Amino acid sequence: MWNSRAQDIFDKLIKKTPIFIRSVVKDTISKKAEFFAKEDDRDQVNEKDVVDAFFIETPFGFHGPMKCDMEEFGVDYQKYGYKR
Repeated sequence: MWNSRAQDIFDKLIKKTPIFIRSVVKDTISKKAEFFAKEDDRDQVNEKDVVDAFFIETPFGFHGPMKCDMEEFGVDYQKYGYKR
C-alpha cells in the first residue's frame, strides 16, 4: 500500500517526532497520506502524499524544523508547492 520511498520518509520523520506524541502523529499522518492516495484513485501512497500529510497535519509553528528534517532526508518539498 506504500511505495518504499514514501515509507522510508514517513519512518524517518516519525522518528524525529517527540516520543510522547509519536503514536498519535503516526496514526494521523498515515491516515491522511492514505486518504490522499485513495482520493486520487491510487492503491499506493507516494512521496507527495506523505509530504502533503505532514504539512497539513503539522501545526504551522513546527514547519521550520519539519522542513529541516525533510531536507536532511533528501525530500524536495518545494516541488510539491511548499515554500522554503
